[in-house]
Amino acid sequence: MKLSIGIVGLPNVGKSTLFKILTKQEVHIANYPFATIDPNVGVVTVPDERIEQLAKLSNSKKKVPAVVEFYDIAGLVKGASEGEGLGNQFLANIRECKAIVQVLRCFPLGDIIHVEGTTDPLRDMDIIATELIFKDLETVTKRLDKLDKDVRSGDKKAAHDAGVLKSVKEDLERGNTAKKYKHEDIVRDLELLTAKEQVFLLNGDEDDVSEELKKKIEEVGGGYITMNLASAENIDELIKKAYEILDLISFLTTGEDETRAWTIERGWKAPQAAGTIHTDFEKTFIRAEVVNWQKLMEAGGWSQSKQKGWMRLEGKDYIVQDGDVMVIRHG
Repeated sequence: MKLSIGIVGLPNVGKSTLFKILTKQEVHIANYPFATIDPNVGVVTVPDERIEQLAKLSNSKKKVPAVVEFYDIAGLVKGASEGEGLGNQFLANIRECKAIVQVLRCFPLGDIIHVEGTTDPLRDMDIIATELIFKDLETVTKRLDKLDKDVRSGDKKAAHDAGVLKSVKEDLERGNTAKKYKHEDIVRDLELLTAKEQVFLLNGDEDDVSEELKKKIEEVGGGYITMNLASAENIDELIKKAYEILDLISFLTTGEDETRAWTIERGWKAPQAAGTIHTDFEKTFIRAEVVNWQKLMEAGGWSQSKQKGWMRLEGKDYIVQDGDVMVIRHG
């Protein structure tokens, strides 16, 4: 599973700075709106000490950590959905992302201009929320128009999908998100922006962040981290927070060829997990040999962990745990 995250925010809030720190890529950062015209895509490795230790144990030739793709798009402004600025046309570029990181500027006005003239993260949060809602309304309305013909012809699936989308549309028009519909097939198919999980990066010092802002983020079901991007060097916390919000875990495989981390959703069963290694493995799954990574390290190797009885044989109903080291047996 590839984890991809879209970075959104108003111009000059720290989006491109965040992207630069994350990816160590040189991107165009300028002190004016719309400096980022094309979406910047960067691949970042997920910090995981387990890979280093297991690779040493197995004398692996390669170490392959899990990765996150970050998409940085042009800054959104109020009225983006009606054609203001350039951000709206790039929202389509983050549709396929699994989550959104919204950068909110909390640091006070100084040399860096703010498109709205003042620093007010609560206002900025509302502007972005409104633009995402408008983009989703546009998407839902287009799909409803397309479904109309099939609904009239008596297509049951089309009727169900249209019913869901009408409810979504009503919620969006009230200013609500589509998050409560995220498990509906049609909503997943449309990859609605407001159905995605959000992590808020509060750009500033702890003193710059109000309790009111924290409370509002809590109300919308988001997670947040406070970080002054002007002095930040390590963004590992952001990646960890994204995993937490999305309820993702990693299982591992290790051997002489490579030690690798595989990202899956918490609660996945062994065949689903096997499918991330190769799609055929999910269908042809027989069983998995499983040992916790710490137990494997303590035993000193795979055969020693078998001798100690720490390696288990698990079947199709086994729910994979974070830190499991697995060998998949398949037909």
